[in-house]
Amino acid sequence: MADTTSHLFQPLTVRGLEIPNRIVVAPMCQYSAAEGVAQDWHFQHYGSLAASGPGMVVVEATAVAPEGRITPGDIGLYSDAGVAAFSRLVRTLKAIGKSRIAVQIGHAGRKGSAQRPWQGGGALRAEDGGWETISASAVPFAAGWPVPHEIGPYDIDRLRHAFAAAAERADRAGVDIVEVHSAHGYLLHQFLSPLSNRRTDVYGGSLENRMRFPLAVIRSVRRALPNDKPLGIRISATDWVEGGFTPEEAITYLAVCKSEGVDYVCVSSGGLVADAKIPSTPGYQVELAARIRRETGMLTRAVGLITEPEQAEAVVASGQADMVALGRAFLDDPRWAWRAAVALGAPIPYPPQYERVQPELWPGGKTRQSVAAAE
Repeated sequence: MADTTSHLFQPLTVRGLEIPNRIVVAPMCQYSAAEGVAQDWHFQHYGSLAASGPGMVVVEATAVAPEGRITPGDIGLYSDAGVAAFSRLVRTLKAIGKSRIAVQIGHAGRKGSAQRPWQGGGALRAEDGGWETISASAVPFAAGWPVPHEIGPYDIDRLRHAFAAAAERADRAGVDIVEVHSAHGYLLHQFLSPLSNRRTDVYGGSLENRMRFPLAVIRSVRRALPNDKPLGIRISATDWVEGGFTPEEAITYLAVCKSEGVDYVCVSSGGLVADAKIPSTPGYQVELAARIRRETGMLTRAVGLITEPEQAEAVVASGQADMVALGRAFLDDPRWAWRAAVALGAPIPYPPQYERVQPELWPGGKTRQSVAAAE
């Protein structure tokens, strides 16, 4: 069914797994779980996105431990109830369409115990259900946030096992791909950046030391997964702050990740500090992905204000990235993949229940196609 003219709609094979096209629904936190357990909202949200035929749907940041949640509304893979609900979610999505289902596992570290965004997004007070946070060093995320507990040797081992256990549970739940969250100022990123990692032991100081714990997590996750299960990683390739994590350091880190069995990288940026000056212009992170792809040889996924089909097509066609991920563009238009197929003249499978809305079968579809072409 692949189209020969559109690069965006070509399949991609990762560790033997064929992804039907290069369009990815980025992981977007919904903050709507209860004690780590997915709720009805998640089924309608992800089901609607999967129905439109993206190559991959990435389930939101999913905590490997209760204290690893960003907010009390985060999904988790650390309890029997959470795993049972997650398994039902994966089964539901696989019954809807051909999208590959991925999950992003992570730990919030010092950015945990936060209010939901629509409740303010600040640090959650203990009397409101907050919990003690942990980090690479006892450095708070921002003014007004609590000082996290500096992780000790016991925590290092416990967390490494927690990531591996979550990956194992995700695999049993039937996901096609596991991603490790090493971006956006969360725990693994907190170890990587000298702005948040001020340790003087073997986990701090040089880049080699700052990478030590994240790489231990990567190794444990890779060992926990079947050899044929793809493993991805998301990174912040720059902190956008002087003295922070740099693209050069990201390239060194990813080269080792690749040697440890990581199959692709989603290249994002920022999130470590609250006051970073991020140039949020269309496709502002694409060049970071392109550079990483050139210098590491890894499969890359570009993300960040990619909104239009032609823009996404250009990223893949030019070789800047192998995949593109869209977040809010899919929230705004859950049928974005259908619109892209029309704009680029590419075929895309519809669920049989929705086949009658294909442009060639429905006059309204032809009208929509004409409007899209005019735009």
